[in-house]
Amino acid sequence: MTAAARHFDALVFDLDGTLVDSAPAILACMETVVGEAGFAPVVTIGTHLIGPPLKATLARITGVEDGAVLNVLATEFKHRYDAEVALITHPFPGIADILIQLYEHGLGLYLATNKRSEPTNKILRALGWDRYFKSVYTQDSIPVGYSSKGEMLQHLLREQSIDPGSSAYIGDTREDGIASLTNGMSFIAVTWGYGGDPDTWSLAQPWRKIAMPDDLMSLRVFSAEVSAR
Repeated sequence: MTAAARHFDALVFDLDGTLVDSAPAILACMETVVGEAGFAPVVTIGTHLIGPPLKATLARITGVEDGAVLNVLATEFKHRYDAEVALITHPFPGIADILIQLYEHGLGLYLATNKRSEPTNKILRALGWDRYFKSVYTQDSIPVGYSSKGEMLQHLLREQSIDPGSSAYIGDTREDGIASLTNGMSFIAVTWGYGGDPDTWSLAQPWRKIAMPDDLMSLRVFSAEVSAR
């Protein structure tokens, strides 16, 4: 883990496990959908499941490989989650204030998440965060869907004309770290999310970890110093 502080022109955030604590709502919805469909989970339904695309997660929970069955489960989950559950998703403590500070300073803020666009935008609107992000990239931002978070970030960087060397991705999983580093971005790992201890992820350089949102300010991500409120 590199100790060097640096300035960035753009920060790209993950959503689930990084900005919002979506696990309680997501897991409860998954448990209901799987149970009502008559499946007994083959793995414990917990926060370790948060992050990957929906059908991959449902396949892991049920042990089902049949695409048609997974499509039915995914459709039911989307219906329930998008209608109600997304609106009871809450930010992690301190996140809202940090986003305001970054936004007011004029730093380019972007969002890249494996979540779909409908619940993502519903959550952002409900929290009043939609104005903070210059652009939002979701799993279904392209018709065929992204094959990986790395492909999503590659598309974001190219489409938004962002220099990877002057940008960082902020996320809570090893996948987030690999995706950003393979695209030439710096990575900032948050320890309050769902991915466990970043020190066990065997990531290449450069990356940092932060234990609370205010720590982001201590990394001096700005071209001029800004103190956390």
